[in-house]
Amino acid sequence: MRFNKLDLNLLVALDALLKEHSVTLAAEALNLSPSAMSNSLARLRDYFDDDLLVQIGRKMELTPRAINLQEAVRDVLLRIDSTIAQAPAFDPRTSDRLFRILASDYTQMVLGPALMALAAQRGSTVRLEFAPQIKQPQHLLERGEADLLIIPAGYTSPEHPHAPIYRENFVCMVWREGRLARGPLSFERYVDAEHVVMQPRDGRVDIFDKSILKRHGVSRKVAVVTYSFVALPALLVGTDRIATVHERIAHRLLNVWPLETRPMPMAFDAMEQAMQWHKFRSKDPGLAWLRGLITAAGQRIDEF
Repeated sequence: MRFNKLDLNLLVALDALLKEHSVTLAAEALNLSPSAMSNSLARLRDYFDDDLLVQIGRKMELTPRAINLQEAVRDVLLRIDSTIAQAPAFDPRTSDRLFRILASDYTQMVLGPALMALAAQRGSTVRLEFAPQIKQPQHLLERGEADLLIIPAGYTSPEHPHAPIYRENFVCMVWREGRLARGPLSFERYVDAEHVVMQPRDGRVDIFDKSILKRHGVSRKVAVVTYSFVALPALLVGTDRIATVHERIAHRLLNVWPLETRPMPMAFDAMEQAMQWHKFRSKDPGLAWLRGLITAAGQRIDEF
């Protein structure tokens, strides 16, 4: 099929080339021979009157024209896939579809058990893949490389729809035998203590420091930084440090490590956890089923 003299089949090849920056890798991704992909690249160069990919040292880099085409081509293919090529029905009891979900280790630990249990109870045969959240994870939604993003509602993109899943409070955790476990945890003791914090790998500003600075004009004394929410409590053992932790993680790990919880010594809003998906895929029947399952899991999160 052609549109304005462009073979539309070449858009698939162009998308792979722009993503992989390699004729060989693009060919592998589409199960084509390198020579067939080279031929497609030649035809694309002729149509756009641009090299698109150029060899620089050992790598192939995109030309400015190719960079401008990258998002538009992915957008067109995603729209076709979600509106024209998408199957009209979906049965989770017979489908082997793979859903890729961007979620933190916190989400997997807290929401995961309810999600897995409900999927099993309903006889689902779909497959799930959890992937880490990178900087600007919504771009993976836009490129069709992820189906769902689970993230605090305050960090969702305004470009795509999202829905709430559940709310989460926070508590402080300290080593059971440490100085901070003796007596109440005041705001002054909280500020004076050394802290173990999770630093998001996607470049987001830490919500605790952001809130504390805004309301009280102080910041925490950060002694240890980790990339894992679940690792925070373990890093407190044997120290007089403190960690501000999701309440559900704290409750799940109290019997694992010799730790205790304390209420937050200042007013702190609960976090609303949300899921987000690409605007072109709102009517995808499989994704609609998955969103419904996640909503149900969020409502029963404390049962598992």
